[in-house]
Amino acid sequence: MEDKELEEIKKDEKVQRALYENAINLPKDSSETLKREAPILGATAILFVGCGVFYFLLAKDYLPIPANYIPTVQRVVLAVMFVSLVLTANRLLKKIVNRKVGNETTVFNFNRITDLFAGILVFFIVLSLLFANWYAAMVSFGIVSLILGLALQNPLTSFFGWIYLLIRKPYDVGDRIRIGNVYGDVINVSYIDTTLWEFNGDYLSGDHPSGRIIRFANSKVFNEYIYNYSWPLFPFIWNELNFYLSHGSDFKFVTDTVQRIAEREIGKAMVRRVARFKKILAETPVDALDVNEYPAVILRAHSNTWIEVTLRYLVEPKKSGQVRGKLVEVIMAELKKYPDKAIFPTNK
Repeated sequence: MEDKELEEIKKDEKVQRALYENAINLPKDSSETLKREAPILGATAILFVGCGVFYFLLAKDYLPIPANYIPTVQRVVLAVMFVSLVLTANRLLKKIVNRKVGNETTVFNFNRITDLFAGILVFFIVLSLLFANWYAAMVSFGIVSLILGLALQNPLTSFFGWIYLLIRKPYDVGDRIRIGNVYGDVINVSYIDTTLWEFNGDYLSGDHPSGRIIRFANSKVFNEYIYNYSWPLFPFIWNELNFYLSHGSDFKFVTDTVQRIAEREIGKAMVRRVARFKKILAETPVDALDVNEYPAVILRAHSNTWIEVTLRYLVEPKKSGQVRGKLVEVIMAELKKYPDKAIFPTNK
């Protein structure tokens, strides 16, 4: 049933367009990818060979074409030959790298760069072969470039933003980030814009995906703070779980119980993560920072006369909602067994 549904989804034109725009391939099956690529590579190879034969026939004057048109036709044929060669080499190179490199982010960025250079190469091939007068062509190109540069200032700034993203890497595809006032997981970084799969959003209070995508120009990276929750050296964040108790509660019992449950659920993983964090801090000027190796329980007096109990712990950003839900379930179930020691707020 799932395979049939997937096939139906793939046939939808709008779905295909969205997948293409966001560099998503369904399904990621190497055998099916090979079947899809083989006809394209075959067609470009046939086109290259056919153009070569046609050029040979033109050179030998075997075709009934007026002599004054032959140089122009030859330049067009050469342009088609070299363009097909560049496109074929580009596809083959990407296929080889995709098989050899296991990191999806590296592959994604490599594919973008090769596509860019292939496009530039195709442009200059067409320019050099279709225009006999190089000086006139370059002058015309310079004037057109000046006009386009003024008209397309924002897209050009976004293109330089893409280059900045490749070099400085404030975020990569797959990272969870906040930029400006939006949150999301990066699913595509194109030459002009970035696409996020939003989480949180206007209708949710947690870290669950909202179902919407957010697209913004790459130029935004030059004038906005970027918060990356998926820093490769330390892809974790501190999170907090809060609840309230009456002043009549046994806070030592509550603190010990919450601490014990949190250490049992996430303590071992947190110790490893904090050790990693301290090792990173040792290489920086803030190596003296005191960081708890285990989940910490903090008590605060609240303005509504209740005591706020806060559990602070370390978690992977994309699992924060799942971990918080599990902790709430286990901690509340345990504390409710002792209503005389853990007195929760009531409306009575």
